[in-house]
Amino acid sequence: MGELRRDPVVGRWVIVNTLNSLKPQDYEKETRELHQEGVCPFCPGRESRTPPEIEAVRFDGSYPNAPGWSVRVVPNRFPALDIHGDIERRAIGLFDMCNGIGAHEIIVETPSHTKDCPDLNEQEMLQVVNKYCSRAGDLARDKRFEYILIFKNYGSAAGASLEHAHSQVIALPMVPKYVAESLEGSQNYFEHNKRCIYCDMIAQEKKDGTRVIAENDDFLCFASFVSRFSFESWIMPKFHQANFAEMNDGQRYNLGCMLKDILRRNRICLGNPSYNFFINTAPTKYKHHHSYHWHIEIIPKLTNMAGFEWGTGFYVVLTDPADAAKYLRQAA
Repeated sequence: MGELRRDPVVGRWVIVNTLNSLKPQDYEKETRELHQEGVCPFCPGRESRTPPEIEAVRFDGSYPNAPGWSVRVVPNRFPALDIHGDIERRAIGLFDMCNGIGAHEIIVETPSHTKDCPDLNEQEMLQVVNKYCSRAGDLARDKRFEYILIFKNYGSAAGASLEHAHSQVIALPMVPKYVAESLEGSQNYFEHNKRCIYCDMIAQEKKDGTRVIAENDDFLCFASFVSRFSFESWIMPKFHQANFAEMNDGQRYNLGCMLKDILRRNRICLGNPSYNFFINTAPTKYKHHHSYHWHIEIIPKLTNMAGFEWGTGFYVVLTDPADAAKYLRQAA
């Protein structure tokens, strides 16, 4: 089949198909139908179909909860967590629990019903990234919340219920296990080596070069050596920073350019697949900023997890990450 590879941060093992690495055309292409423009609740003129907006980038003279915006932030109409109330941690026998307190917001990325991030220009992408940062920063000031997750589901196979381009923000009253494992692994590496493992990862990927997809002044995108999914890619700042929301204006602009570029490459190379991306960042109360390094993981939905993956925690990757990076470089 190929190789067993161990993730140096969380210790997870994956199986990579290096002997018969699949090409982009070997994956089944997804077909997708769009709802009629102007009918969905995220289209201009339908603002009353969402809860009142929290923030928006608006044109001069436009009013809240009306047309005239380029990016709009609203509460999720069907939130996973409720922003009102107290956490009230408690136990029932051996089980720990608390109230479902948190925040769940939608960032509508464009007024256009038919555009996604690859179709936006650089200034429009900057506006989206700015809203990511402003919402993360605002929610982090709420002392009830310990972790802010920003993510995007594109396409029905990735969990999107509406086609209109949007991202989501969820604030949690605890640090998720996946994040805690990454924090622990990166802190352990720092204690042994006195260096950030992600900074070392960037240096190794740049030196090797085979898994690098794209690079600009502030960011490197590469196919992770220990990818869990075929054509998985990571965007990582070349400057050390633990908290995503602390980027300056130039860094935000360059992130928008990089995100647009990589999603466009995925569309060209893989036939516009459904995908998820999410931003890994430090918890709101995290103190070891020297050891953690925020980054974005982008995962196209090309295969499904089955019994082996669920039963063992191993991931089977059908395209060698070096091959995936080559195909995505060629998709420029």
